[in-house]
Amino acid sequence: MDIAALIAWVVTALGGFYLLGTWIRRGGIRQQQSGTSRLPAPVIFGHFALAAIGLVVWIIYVVVDKDALAWTAFGLLLPVALLGFTMLARWIPVYQSRSTATATPAAAGAGTDGTVPAERHFPLPVVVAHGLLAVATLVLVLLTALDVGGS
Repeated sequence: MDIAALIAWVVTALGGFYLLGTWIRRGGIRQQQSGTSRLPAPVIFGHFALAAIGLVVWIIYVVVDKDALAWTAFGLLLPVALLGFTMLARWIPVYQSRSTATATPAAAGAGTDGTVPAERHFPLPVVVAHGLLAVATLVLVLLTALDVGGS
């Protein structure tokens, strides 16, 4: 189960890297000053940093098999999940405005200067897969920490 969690975590991270790269490439950091992006940089980078640290802890756990490391990784995943749900809640209206966009920039979810939020470019399948894999990772890490399945 610990290897399944590792694989899920790595695949989840790949999706997260893609989303982060898209956000940065589309001007998400610059949009923080104008208020166009609905995703605050501290939330995005906090989510990324905690997830990356947790992944490193999990890799060490897989190598040395110390229960404290499994629980540490799980503890790191809890705020990662909270930040992820926060970003999802802030992204959904941006995605919905894309779906119901009309000819005016304001109706399309654009900022006052007509700039489209960087997160508007996130592909729905990547967002959904990232979220589902993140939940699977959290569950697998918890089950491993609880020693369910004898990992």
